[in-house]
Amino acid sequence: MKYDVAGLGNAIVDVLVRFPDDSLLQQLKLTRGIMHPVSHEEWQRTYLEVKGLGAEVHSGGSGANTLCAVGLAGKKALFCGQVGDDQFGAMYADSLKRACGEHSLRVEPGAFTGKCLSLISMRDAERTMCTHLGAAVDLPELGPFAQHILESKVLHIEGYLLLGDRTADVAFDAMARAKAAGVMVSIDASDPFVVHTVPDRMWRAAKDYATVVFLNADEASGMTKLPPAEAVHAVAEQVPIVVVKLGREGSLIKHKDEVHRVGIHAVKAIDTTGAGDAYAGGFLVGLCSGWDLARCGDLGARFASLTVGQIGAVCREPGALSRAVAAASAGATP
Repeated sequence: MKYDVAGLGNAIVDVLVRFPDDSLLQQLKLTRGIMHPVSHEEWQRTYLEVKGLGAEVHSGGSGANTLCAVGLAGKKALFCGQVGDDQFGAMYADSLKRACGEHSLRVEPGAFTGKCLSLISMRDAERTMCTHLGAAVDLPELGPFAQHILESKVLHIEGYLLLGDRTADVAFDAMARAKAAGVMVSIDASDPFVVHTVPDRMWRAAKDYATVVFLNADEASGMTKLPPAEAVHAVAEQVPIVVVKLGREGSLIKHKDEVHRVGIHAVKAIDTTGAGDAYAGGFLVGLCSGWDLARCGDLGARFASLTVGQIGAVCREPGALSRAVAAASAGATP
């Protein structure tokens, strides 16, 4: 196959700001720990309120974070999304190219590139997000990416795409093409907001197309109305491989009669932005390598630990992800 993982998602620039206590969130009327969709004007107003705290700018978006992790680990990865013809869009394309070697981005003339203001608590590294999707919401038909799907081992879809009618149509088209061609389909719910807002679409994607579904504890409970430890079994009745990420408690992986509990690789948490995306990236690297599921989960945990120990959703320390692959392959302990 030409690609190990091809991914489809919202092309979003991350603007990261750390804050000392929750009074800032109360002042901004934001609910802690979730993603808030906002307009361009609302995003700008919120950014002006917090920029004095200092900001870092990185390429982001759930699916792209996962694909960058796959690419930086040495696997062949390709991401498809849409940006605007602005400075953020040019930066985004350059960042993807450095991580994956190439990209399948579209550029929408006259549009703003999507952006996510990620407010990171200094107390526990939890992040609260304000997102303006910009050009991402006008993602056109698959075009050349349709052929790239057929040249891949895995198609990875981010759950945020299911929120918009247009992006959901493109995502379902991609998943249908992948399934018909025997390409594995990976779906990451991305945020509890997705599960609660479009539950029917999430279940349709999982039941009709998914080979593997990634959920965090809140997403798993939101889909099933069950505690996470029971939810993994309920979702696994519909999906071949189910991964439920439990934060500090590790993760649960279920496939048929197999159930694996995978521990974490503990680090001091600085920024949890993209930890779940990194986990998915590590898991998919293992899956594409033919590893058993417990080892795939261990690599996911290693990738996640590298991410939460820094600012930014993608670990770009030279060689760090490749070393994690080697350690997981050898079965090394933390």
